[in-house]
Amino acid sequence: MKRKLFKSIVAAGAVAMICACGDDAASNNATDPVSNDLGTGVIDNPNSSSGMIGSSDAGNLNNPNNSSSSALGNGQNPDNPASSAGGNNQNPNNPTSSSAAPGSSGSVVPGSSADVVPGSSSSSVNTEPELDANGFPTLESYGPPPAEYTKDISATAKRGWNTRYWDACKPHCSWPGKGEQGRTDTTTQESYVAGMTTARNCNIHDVEVPTYTLGNVSRSWFGYEGTNSACTDVKEKGVFTCTDMAPIQVTENLSYAYVAGTADGKCGKCYHLQYDGHFKNEMVNNPPRETHLALKGKHMIVMASNIGMDVAGGEADLPAGQFDLMVPGGGVGAFDALTLQVNKGAGFNWGAGFGGFLTECQNKLGYDSTLVAYQTCIKDMCDAAFGDSGFPNLLRGCHWFADWYMAADNPTYYIEEVECPQYLLDHYLTRINTNKDNNIKKVTDWSTYKKGDVLDTLHCWKAGEAPAEDGWQNPSAGCEN
Repeated sequence: MKRKLFKSIVAAGAVAMICACGDDAASNNATDPVSNDLGTGVIDNPNSSSGMIGSSDAGNLNNPNNSSSSALGNGQNPDNPASSAGGNNQNPNNPTSSSAAPGSSGSVVPGSSADVVPGSSSSSVNTEPELDANGFPTLESYGPPPAEYTKDISATAKRGWNTRYWDACKPHCSWPGKGEQGRTDTTTQESYVAGMTTARNCNIHDVEVPTYTLGNVSRSWFGYEGTNSACTDVKEKGVFTCTDMAPIQVTENLSYAYVAGTADGKCGKCYHLQYDGHFKNEMVNNPPRETHLALKGKHMIVMASNIGMDVAGGEADLPAGQFDLMVPGGGVGAFDALTLQVNKGAGFNWGAGFGGFLTECQNKLGYDSTLVAYQTCIKDMCDAAFGDSGFPNLLRGCHWFADWYMAADNPTYYIEEVECPQYLLDHYLTRINTNKDNNIKKVTDWSTYKKGDVLDTLHCWKAGEAPAEDGWQNPSAGCEN
C-alpha cells in the first residue's frame, strides 16, 4: 500500500470517538493540560515486552548454537530502499488502511495484497471478502503475494539473524508519544498517520481495545495515557499482544510475521528476510544443523511492532543486526503475560524462558538431533499449551515454528526494507485510535470488555474553549465529568 494513499484514507476516515519490547508501563503519563499533547513517558521501561536479559537462557549457556535463544530481538535498519508495494484496495473493516482484492489461486496460496486500484473494474475484485473471526479479510482474500517478496536478494543485501519470543505484553508500538524513538509522533494528525498510528492491542480475551485513552481528567485538565500493559501490576485487567499477530504461512516458501527491532528502529517498518542456511555464532566445529539447512531459501516479510532497548545491533559478519521474531512458544522472557492469559496452572512446562519450546527440546534431545525429532517435540508442547486454550492463533503460530520455520535456532538471513503487505498492515494498525485526539474514557479493567461494547467518551475542550459558566470561562483544557 502506498503511504500517500494510506494517509488520505486515514484523514478521511478518522473518527473522534474513536512493548517485546517496549511495554512501557511508565509511559502512561498524562499530558501537558495546556498543549494537550500526548505524554512521553519512559521508553526503556523494565516492564517491556522484550524479555531479553542475556544472550542465552540459564539452562543453555554452553550451547554455541543458541546464543540468544529467545531474547528480544532487534534488526538494525539495513538502510536499503523500499522495493515493493502492496495492493491498495480499501479494507471495508479498517478505515485506517486498505485491503487488496483477492487474486488468482493456482498452486500458490495467496496471502498478500494484490496490486489492484480501488474502484477497479477488474473481475477479480471482491468487494465483500470473506472475513475471519476477528473481522479481517481471510488470508486468501489478499490475493497472491508480489513476486518481489521471494526474489533473491543475496547479492546486495546485508545479513542479520533471528531470535524468538512471545511474552504477550502490550507491544511497544502500541504506546503513544510525541516522536520519541520507536513511537508514533502524535504532534499532529498528519505525523500520527505518517508514523502508522499505533499497533493494536487486545484484552485478556483477545478482543481489541484502545491503545490509549483519556487520563484522570477533571473540569480543568485533561490528557492522554497509554492503556496499561498486562506485564505490569494491573495483570489481567491490562492489555496483551493480539494473538493474530502470530506468524502465518503464505506459501511453501513465504510467511508473514511481526518482530521486535533495535532501539534505533522504527515502528511499522517492513523487511524482506531471505534465510541462508546458517546461524548465529556458527563455527567450523559447530556447523549448521539440519534445521537451518531446511530453512535455507525460504522468505519472510516481517513488520516491526516492538522496539527493544537491550538487543545487539550489527557486527562485522552480520551488519544488519538482530530481529526478535514474535512466535508463540518462543519463550516468555522476563516480563511474561502469556502464562496469565493462557493459565495452565502451577508446574506447567512452558519451556525455557529464553528459547521456549525449542530450547526445552534441545535440552531433552541434545543439540544434534534430527529435524523430525525437534518438530515432533515442539508440536507436542504446542498442543499441550495451546490446544485447549481457546486461542487458535497461538496454536497455529506455534505449529508454524516447527513445520514452516523448521525449528531453526537463531538462523541468519539477508535483509532489505520493503513496502508492507496489506495483511500485516491490517493486523497492525489500531482500528480504534485512528485519530490522535480521542475522548475515550479511561477504563481500569479491560478484562470485562466484549466485542461490540460501546466505548464511553467524554465531552472535552482545548485551552480557551471551555463553555462559559455563570459568567466565567475556564481558561484551561478540560472535560465534562
